[in-house]
Amino acid sequence: MSNIPSQELQKLRLYHTLENWNEIVKKADKENISYSRFLSQIIQMEYESKLEKERLARINRAKIPTEYSIETYPFKLQPKLNKKSIMEAYDSMNYIGENKNLLFIGPTGCGKTGLSTAFLIHALNHGYTGRFIDFSELIHILFTSRADHMEQKIVDQFVRYDILLIDELGYISCQKEQASLFFDLLRRRHGKAATIITTQLGFDEWGSFLHDPHIVAALLDRITSNCIIFNMKDCQSIRGKKGQYPSI
Repeated sequence: MSNIPSQELQKLRLYHTLENWNEIVKKADKENISYSRFLSQIIQMEYESKLEKERLARINRAKIPTEYSIETYPFKLQPKLNKKSIMEAYDSMNYIGENKNLLFIGPTGCGKTGLSTAFLIHALNHGYTGRFIDFSELIHILFTSRADHMEQKIVDQFVRYDILLIDELGYISCQKEQASLFFDLLRRRHGKAATIITTQLGFDEWGSFLHDPHIVAALLDRITSNCIIFNMKDCQSIRGKKGQYPSI
């Protein structure tokens, strides 16, 4: 095997070539390829390696607790779920370019979190930035940031995500100040980025956790003005059943 130009490859940050140098040279010798093709292959491999590292980094930063694949979601167990509309939004990803909100509304255990997470991962795999966060954690972070005088910085971080997935909206009750902070975040994202929300509560129940009719009205007006709603209210719980879709 030829000597590995380790220092030069490290300086150029060609880490994939450095790690696989012997195999690359051996393959080139075996195939008797030209110098130009040899260089092209190295460049292509480095490019693909960097793309993969960036993809994995996006997924890591998204803080997804469990990764799901839409290909393994048991649609057969949910005959009342409109699979076609879900797959159309998933495959086209038009909701991202159109800055639409996605709402998954249904009972516990029916797969809202799994489906929404699959949407988020699909977007991350295609180069978009995103974040998964429980509604209760989001409210806590926003409220704490105000006390720490970090509100603007924290809100800006959540606003910048191409996709923000808020899981289990309404799981906890909000104080008026917390509801105001949450509304401000979604107001700033409205029309500028896509937000995915899962909830067990219908729109007529949002007042039960926000406790401010003005905020509820303003929030619903913004969310539903440019929105795709996946109604899963008639879906059954698949949690713990045979055939439940596994993590990736």
